[in-house]
Amino acid sequence: MFRRTFWFTAGAAAGVWATTKVNRKLKQLTPESLAAQAANRAIDAGHRLKDFALDVRDGMAQREAELDEALGLNADPELPAQRRRTAIANDKNNQSSKQNKQIKYIENTTYSYNRNEDH
Repeated sequence: MFRRTFWFTAGAAAGVWATTKVNRKLKQLTPESLAAQAANRAIDAGHRLKDFALDVRDGMAQREAELDEALGLNADPELPAQRRRTAIANDKNNQSSKQNKQIKYIENTTYSYNRNEDH
């Protein structure tokens, strides 16, 4: 009698376990679930790509600074550090004289990137 009860209980538990496993797998294979998984993987790939691009950009800036230092390009007193020149013409009276042209210095800004930001 106990042997039958044991095997009945073991069979019922195995059936419940198998049914639960199959239902979970079926839920993972629904179109909505597959689309959500694909979207999550695409977002993760985008974050990895952005991280790689930022690392490459940092490496490029570091190497450029090393080359500038090695070639002595930072010692030029005529050029301001970390700025670039942009000539903007003032066309109020359409005159080509030097007095109507203004030179504006624009600072190179670095854009911060929050790596924890969700897109």
